[in-house]
Amino acid sequence: MEYMSAREAANKWGISQRRVAILCSEQRIAEATMVGNMWLIPTTAEKPIDARSTRYSGSDEKKVKPFLKWAGGKSQLISEIEKYYPFADGKITKYAEPFVGGGAVLFDVLNKYELEKVYISDINAELINAYRIIRDDIDELISMLTVMQSEFVPLDIGHRKIYYLAKREQFNDLKVNGDESIDIEKAALMIFLNRTCFNGLFRVNKKGLFNVPMGSYKNPLICDELNLRAVSEKLQKVTVVCGDYRESATFIDDKTFVYFDPPYRPITDTASFTAYTENLFNDEEQIELARFVDDMHRKGAKIVISNSDPKNSNTEDDFFDNIYSAYKIKRVEATRMINCNSEARGKIKELLISNF
Repeated sequence: MEYMSAREAANKWGISQRRVAILCSEQRIAEATMVGNMWLIPTTAEKPIDARSTRYSGSDEKKVKPFLKWAGGKSQLISEIEKYYPFADGKITKYAEPFVGGGAVLFDVLNKYELEKVYISDINAELINAYRIIRDDIDELISMLTVMQSEFVPLDIGHRKIYYLAKREQFNDLKVNGDESIDIEKAALMIFLNRTCFNGLFRVNKKGLFNVPMGSYKNPLICDELNLRAVSEKLQKVTVVCGDYRESATFIDDKTFVYFDPPYRPITDTASFTAYTENLFNDEEQIELARFVDDMHRKGAKIVISNSDPKNSNTEDDFFDNIYSAYKIKRVEATRMINCNSEARGKIKELLISNF
């Protein structure tokens, strides 16, 4: 019999190495053997069904929602994006979202369809860590969030600010100096900050440090246990990757529906970009993405891309019309919610670009 290591099993099944070790210790992987201080697992072993998900009867029918507020989230465009879902005839059985962000489209797809394989990725390491922890360590995460909620909510505004800034500093320290042993704590801190910061923004400075001030919320729901557990169930069969969108190429084929939601191109020359990772996404990157889309189109994948419409501010700006000239471009109405200037918020056009 051939064996693989816990790390190899983790990569194969799309879960953490720590979770594999727990499954082995619980004797839930047949013929897994401890040799020295490492587990050896038969290469033919299948990923166990997560027993934790059986606690909530009827959860398959529960509609999950994004567990984070996220700038650029697509909840308001779901009614337009769902028109492109190509799953009805059963020929498309896989879904990929290489810029998953808050996951509004992901969770809409998971709510409505049972697919063979789902792949999500993002370059934001803290975001992807949160997805993985919700999938693999939901009980410990909820325990931490429950404590934070019980400590934070009763405080007056002055003490809330002190508590918030301490947690923000702790998160930044773990972000810079942490390792896998504190991933659960880091995920809990990220969710706490997202639930209590101004506008639910995730923004980092040039040093990669989270720098959003505290928001004004009377009674923030820091631990939405029912939704978090439902999200955990939905993510059990999802491959979660921290990395560049190009890594999705090995997953995408002619049975895949791919939704690309890259960082939007600023709609004005003077628009200040709010960085959600330390990595910017300029016009050159937009062009590189368009080339990658061409490659995936040649594979036979069904593809939808969203982005800002530069014609909101300059009717002569044909940037996306040019780089996606071979595709169908639809302009849809959206509401711009996040801007430091309240007068700059309001109705705008966004682009939905498809190859079918």
